[in-house]
Amino acid sequence: MKTVKQLLRPERLRQVPEQFSWVDHALVQRHLIDRCDARAAALYLFLVTVADAQGLSYYGGATLTQRLHLSTEELGAARQQLIDLDLIAYRAPLYQVLALPGTTVVPRATSSATPGAPAPAGGSGAAVSLAQLLEQMEHRRGRL
Repeated sequence: MKTVKQLLRPERLRQVPEQFSWVDHALVQRHLIDRCDARAAALYLFLVTVADAQGLSYYGGATLTQRLHLSTEELGAARQQLIDLDLIAYRAPLYQVLALPGTTVVPRATSSATPGAPAPAGGSGAAVSLAQLLEQMEHRRGRL
């Protein structure tokens, strides 16, 4: 039976942060990493590394235990710790790396938007990255 890749928690679709890192800095800033033991942190790093654009991967338990040098029990405990911290969703054999708890998922800009254009007045109140703000400032500065 072929595994069908589908989002386990679509409301928590992970988006790669705009900072220079595949792992969101908020993992450290919000002290989530402090609540992981080394095995759970290793599993999280592995899953972030191998996940597709939607945060999905389906590495089997045997492969994960071999690659991470864990026993089956250690893998299960690490996985449960990440589930309890709301960092991943799991339905055998599919894993989904989730957007970090408290993160607002903002749809990516569509192709109809002008790159670097300022947000419309009276915007939606959605979170804007520092990079987007700087781009808007540069765009406005160029018009003055």
